[in-house]
Amino acid sequence: MAFNYQTLRRITGTAVVDGSLTDRELGDGSGTQIKIADGAIDSAKLAANSVNLAAGTVTGTLPLSKGGTGITSVGSSGQMMQVNSSNNGLTYGSHGIYGMQVFTSSGTWNRPTGVRYIKVQVQGGGGGGSGHGESGGAGGYSERVIDVTNISSVSVSVSGETGGTWYFGRGGNGGTSSFGNYASASGGYGANRNNSHSGGLAGTGSGGNLNIYGGGGQPHHTRSSVGGECYWGGGVAAGHPNGGNFSHNHQSHSTPGSGGAGGYFNGHRGSNGRPGLVVVTMFY
Repeated sequence: MAFNYQTLRRITGTAVVDGSLTDRELGDGSGTQIKIADGAIDSAKLAANSVNLAAGTVTGTLPLSKGGTGITSVGSSGQMMQVNSSNNGLTYGSHGIYGMQVFTSSGTWNRPTGVRYIKVQVQGGGGGGSGHGESGGAGGYSERVIDVTNISSVSVSVSGETGGTWYFGRGGNGGTSSFGNYASASGGYGANRNNSHSGGLAGTGSGGNLNIYGGGGQPHHTRSSVGGECYWGGGVAAGHPNGGNFSHNHQSHSTPGSGGAGGYFNGHRGSNGRPGLVVVTMFY
């Protein structure tokens, strides 16, 4: 039967009693494309303010099983939606970099609340220089990314500074730095330690996703050579007799883990090998 709008206008509240339109009559799929064709509901029928969202709102929370989030509120500024720790729902949480902690001496790293991953950079100590150009080797380097979800703390060991010496003496060997059992880097050798009149060999990294050697030292007659370079950069500036024990006096102006410079002549002291370093960058 054809639809008659005038007949519909004459249907009153008395004619449509409570419960007369059941789920069966208004079930899923009862409103088909034939009954609600394209363009049947136009802008004139849904004009501005025709639907009052303030008075007719849907309450409750749409669950994940129905395509919703299951969340009743928004998170804090800078947070993002993510799967919860039980893997059964969504929640708001922080993301990105939490911060950085730098260890210039031995200690303990404690995991902050919410941190899930860390990038650890471990630098071994540099070897000390000798006189007459013989310089120390740099410490090795190790880098590793670690899931720390189930780790509460880790012991950190950082190598200290090692002494430079005079001509034909043997510079001090650099020490090992480490981040627990996860990554470590050995120290560079002091001048003359591996062979007379020779620069010290470099240390190397181990245990990390990236493990590399530092730079080796310079030999006899190099004239106040600089020490071995490490991951972070070079050593102290080379000196000249006019400056006396120039490199030794300014040895702190160099990167962690670099080898000590050699003295210009046999009467000039080689500079100290620089201490190690451990850097922990933390992520949510």
